[in-house]
Amino acid sequence: MNPQASLRVGNQLRSTLLLQDINMIEALSHLTHERIPERVVHAKGAGAYGEFEVTHDITSFTSAAFLNTVGKKTRLFTRFSTVAGEKGSADSVRDGRGFAFKFYTEEGNLDWLFFNLPAFFIRDPVKLPDLVHAQKRNPQTNLKDASSPFHSFFNSNTEGFNSLMTLFSDAATPVSYRYTNIFGINTYKFTKEASQDGSFHYVKIHLKTNQGVANLTLAEAIKLSGEDPDSATRDLFDSIANGTFPSWTVYAQIIDPEAAQNYTTNIFDATKTISETDFPLIPFGKITLNENPVNFFAEVEQSAFSPTNIVPGWSVSPDPILQARLFAYGDTQRYRLGVNFNQLPVNRANYYYNPSRRDGANNIMNYGAIPNYIPSSFGPKIVPAPQYLQLASHEEWAGTVTEFQSVVTAADFVQPRAAWQALGLVPGQQENFVGNVAASLSGAVSQVRQQTYAIFSQIDGGLGGLIQSATEALVSAM
Repeated sequence: MNPQASLRVGNQLRSTLLLQDINMIEALSHLTHERIPERVVHAKGAGAYGEFEVTHDITSFTSAAFLNTVGKKTRLFTRFSTVAGEKGSADSVRDGRGFAFKFYTEEGNLDWLFFNLPAFFIRDPVKLPDLVHAQKRNPQTNLKDASSPFHSFFNSNTEGFNSLMTLFSDAATPVSYRYTNIFGINTYKFTKEASQDGSFHYVKIHLKTNQGVANLTLAEAIKLSGEDPDSATRDLFDSIANGTFPSWTVYAQIIDPEAAQNYTTNIFDATKTISETDFPLIPFGKITLNENPVNFFAEVEQSAFSPTNIVPGWSVSPDPILQARLFAYGDTQRYRLGVNFNQLPVNRANYYYNPSRRDGANNIMNYGAIPNYIPSSFGPKIVPAPQYLQLASHEEWAGTVTEFQSVVTAADFVQPRAAWQALGLVPGQQENFVGNVAASLSGAVSQVRQQTYAIFSQIDGGLGGLIQSATEALVSAM
């Protein structure tokens, strides 16, 4: 059969196609079904395989098997992405960057979902849909006019200004994914088996690039977005293909539960960072990316990450943003890829066994005649897992169910103020920050601009005025 020929009746000029042309019908049908739903956030991304190597002993804090021996290596897959843009958007735009890692450990998959900003935009997860919508296209015009909605949202949710101090610095326009530090904005837990001491510690993970931090100015980022919209994607692929493997040193910020109770900062507040002076960074690993995907769609587009993918020795905390992510990430993967997304090769654990999860669209591992319930007298015996203390033994939560929304206080401006002062330690960075804010804010309506100036003045008495002068100059020039 000639795949480029069609079945026709009549001569070449006056002929009719036949519906019985199976090849043509199947080809057209497959084409019209090729696309899957785009990720609602983090749509534009790149991926790679690599390895995690334990570099320092951390077994006093966790019983996780993949961390139990210095020198031990675990294969992983990672997907790096921008946040707000669509799949065709530019890599160099001012935006957050997502860094998702999937560790294929001997105890199952462990997923890390991190960020290039050390603090998140909100701490009340119910605000997440509004945060996303404020950065999307206008519902009437379908144009990118995010200045007014974006700044209007944060003027009403000022707890997010701590993250804006990084978002409007040059750190939010990195040269490429390889040249940025990575932060676990959520608090997790390291846990130990009950047969040891059953202890646990809160932990925040930091990754520091071994390539050195390198950022673009606003002008450079705009220029690059026009010249090469896929610059970061290209850079990651080419560097690995050329044998220049990017790597990050992995640190743990360990917080004792008793210390967390009385600490000045709520360690479960994703809009805050934890002082590295009070809780120093402890190195324990290295991530190296050394293998490019063979097929982008199968491996990068169909990759699916969720903080529910955990292993013994690693657990979740009451962090509200993390708790919401536990639901949202799995739910979006089921929408994009179907209920059996974990069976796709890139998402499949090394040892995959869960016979009570059966059927569903595109099931390729339905366990044959094994009973579809557990425990079963007719199926394989269940090997008891190492015993860990139950959550109730670690944390006790009691109280009355109430509707709660966090309140912004003067304490929410302490870390943004310190961030502004830190920018002043590097020549030109405060000036760049003011210019970056002005470039974004100049597109907003006057009411929104005035509100923004007032809030930045709460961070630093002179900062609001600097931003106002730079912004109004741009407005006057329009």
